[in-house]
Amino acid sequence: MERVSDKDLKIVEKQLGRRISNYLRVVKYCSHNFPVVILSYPVRDSVPFPTIHYLTCPHLLKEVSHLEEHGYISKLERIVQENEKIRQRLINAHEEVRKKRLKLLKEEDKMWEEILNRVGSGGIKELTKIKCLHLHLADFLAGVDNPVGEMVYEMLTQKECPNAYCVKFEI
Repeated sequence: MERVSDKDLKIVEKQLGRRISNYLRVVKYCSHNFPVVILSYPVRDSVPFPTIHYLTCPHLLKEVSHLEEHGYISKLERIVQENEKIRQRLINAHEEVRKKRLKLLKEEDKMWEEILNRVGSGGIKELTKIKCLHLHLADFLAGVDNPVGEMVYEMLTQKECPNAYCVKFEI
């Protein structure tokens, strides 16, 4: 498995403001060539970690937090509940992430397979509920057909920062 470069790892850790131990690689870069979404190993510190797509872009983290602050988790959850097609796409997105997550498991971590197979993306148990918008956007940007992530992305008026904010992390 290809691992994230040392340069990318340093930038991701500065973006998040903490060290990360279960990273695998960057799956999405912005037009300024900085990490936006990373792929994470589904076990961290010897315990299951069901979030495999992790949003790292400070701009998107902030923008999505604003949507959450304005009640968009419940608004989008209502859309999911009222629209069978969107609801089924969301369930399928969780299944896609679940399969990908299980394929990432190393032999020595197969003991966590049953637990990781019981939950959707980010550890969600009720697949038509929304835990956080960041999670769904990360899945969508990583190539998962996640309708919630897609709706979040479409709501963003500025899909990336205009000034290459993360360039300051290269120093």
